[in-house]
Amino acid sequence: MNYRMQICQSIGEIAQAEWNSLVCKCNGGVLHPALRHEYLLALEASGSATAETGWGPLHLAIHGDTGELLAAMPLYLKSHSYGEYVFDWAWAQAYERSGQRYYPKLLCAIPFTPVLAPKVLHATPEAGKALAQGLAQLTWQAAENTELLGVQISTLHALFLTQQDQQLLLSDATSLNNSSRHVVQFHWKNQNPATGKQFDDFDAFLESLSQKKRKNIRAERRKAHVDGLEIQRIHGSRISEAELEFFYQCYSRTYMEHFSSPYLNLEFFRQICTTMGEQILIIQASLHGQPVASSFFLYSEERLYGRYWGSIENLPCLHFELCYYQAIDFAIEQGIEWFEGGAQGEHKIARGLNPQTMVSAHYVHDNGFKLPIENFLRREKAHLDAYAVELNEHTAFRESGSEQL
Repeated sequence: MNYRMQICQSIGEIAQAEWNSLVCKCNGGVLHPALRHEYLLALEASGSATAETGWGPLHLAIHGDTGELLAAMPLYLKSHSYGEYVFDWAWAQAYERSGQRYYPKLLCAIPFTPVLAPKVLHATPEAGKALAQGLAQLTWQAAENTELLGVQISTLHALFLTQQDQQLLLSDATSLNNSSRHVVQFHWKNQNPATGKQFDDFDAFLESLSQKKRKNIRAERRKAHVDGLEIQRIHGSRISEAELEFFYQCYSRTYMEHFSSPYLNLEFFRQICTTMGEQILIIQASLHGQPVASSFFLYSEERLYGRYWGSIENLPCLHFELCYYQAIDFAIEQGIEWFEGGAQGEHKIARGLNPQTMVSAHYVHDNGFKLPIENFLRREKAHLDAYAVELNEHTAFRESGSEQL
């Protein structure tokens, strides 16, 4: 079959149904919420991820002989490294010190969304390989000259890759000789270690933990549930404008407290609540009838993704309640297998989440930087492996038979 590669400066140039079909095929038949056409389109249409904000869409599409979409990839031309969660600021500084330019660079990722998701979407293995090879060709040409994209790029980065993507992007298939990089996130699995089955309820989850961790979580939940506190779970299609605006107030406040500005605007959240509300959950806490905190989640039938949180009143342990305990409870009720708690945060281990290694692929065009960066990545991985071993020693779950309930 002859393949035709298209570079799309908007996800809108690709048919929604065809894109989402590829997402399902590469995600075990499940429509990944953050990879949906509607999600990526809302990022662009709201002005959150555009060339003006440093996220120039350059999505790749592979078409067959009759024009059908056979493979696709979310791809961006980045003019900075914000919103990625795999940090390469030191690499950029090294380039600048040498008198070279690090930006722009190519990035295969979901903007502002560090979740595990397929990136090389394809209908057949052959189309997937063709897309990987097309990405390599694009990267090489854009690194050598400015004719293709109008700018010369320094590097390519593909983040939070599935095992299937790793086989495509970290093998010889791309001809880029990519290097791998690893980071740690914290995920919760809906599986009782004693039975191998999903938890029946939150109490069953607590019973699987060590006595100390179980006692601490119960104490935190009691502290969070002060007199007059009410917690409500609201699904996307039922979220009112007032509830959404309050969430956005909380979300913005969290960024302000960290002396930063929010990446996403209110219009983005409005759009996804309208177009994909069945995969959105807001958990709102009210005190004596007045909202005080809110958390935001995406979910599918197999995974729950904790994304954002904020509060307008500092109440004890409410963050843990709205971001972790309510999420775990919801996952158990819905039979969801995994809860991804987001980037960073060793405190999540004490609350039943365990470390998981996320893998990314990186191509550095300049040979003068490629070897030093590869050496850095080897040292970083050795440190990360030791870190992961240490983290696993502090799991909240009790050893089998070590405690009597």
